[in-house]
Amino acid sequence: MGEIIGAGLVAHAPTIMMSEEDRYALNEGKEISLVPGLHRLKSEVLDVLKPDVIVLFDTHWFTIVEFCIAAQARRSGHFTSDELPRGMRQIPYDIPGCPELAFAMAERATQHGVRTNAIDDPNLPIHYPTVNLSTFLQGDEKWISVSHAYSAEPHNFLAVGAGIGQAIRESDKRVVLIASGSMSHRFWPFDQIAQHEASDPIHISTPEAREADLERLHWFAEGNHAAVIDTMPEYLRHVPEARFGHYLMMAAACGGRDWKAKGRQFSDYENATGTSQVHVWFDM
Repeated sequence: MGEIIGAGLVAHAPTIMMSEEDRYALNEGKEISLVPGLHRLKSEVLDVLKPDVIVLFDTHWFTIVEFCIAAQARRSGHFTSDELPRGMRQIPYDIPGCPELAFAMAERATQHGVRTNAIDDPNLPIHYPTVNLSTFLQGDEKWISVSHAYSAEPHNFLAVGAGIGQAIRESDKRVVLIASGSMSHRFWPFDQIAQHEASDPIHISTPEAREADLERLHWFAEGNHAAVIDTMPEYLRHVPEARFGHYLMMAAACGGRDWKAKGRQFSDYENATGTSQVHVWFDM
């Protein structure tokens, strides 16, 4: 029997790929906590767990009429972001995949009522939530990326996650889940962004979004995933990244409303141009 041995909500903000000099310049002479937090996640968690596979829910892989799962045996090359090529350019990646688990996950998610397809096309693009985090966290394990259908509602994300969890338990793999994305995710207008690039959460887009995020961080610390799931209609008003589908799929794979794992932060709760950024790890 396979098992999920750990799960985390992990930020992939472009700032983590900047040079230390540029990060300090952007953040009033201080390091952003996301970078040392990623180093700690690698050394204190992943190097100890030694998973067979990391399944990453990628908030920048946009699909519309279906969910897709990367099923290539290997993804390799150099990545330059079309969104921010100045800060994310020519990043090398060489990521082995796990096709058999990817196809099984797609089959089970579809059986849970949401069309999901495994894609093994070698020309399938890769996105920086996967590339950035693999740069910091990759070890000897295999990686699978899962798309976000931007037409999906919370119940669709939960169904896909439940199917993915079932496929993992039916496999022979020890798997870590990573929900790669932020919490509230509203940017400042273009003319104001430069005044809101420091990591202090005072720069989060609205006080109401900041309070909603902090409420959910409190629930994470308690292991109260039911509260997070049950209040999604209210939270969507604060524009969580990808409709918070990355978290919902991860949570559903781990048990949904019955999941009780308590979260511990591996970073501060930080701002990035109005959006919230934080690393929260859930030990199983």
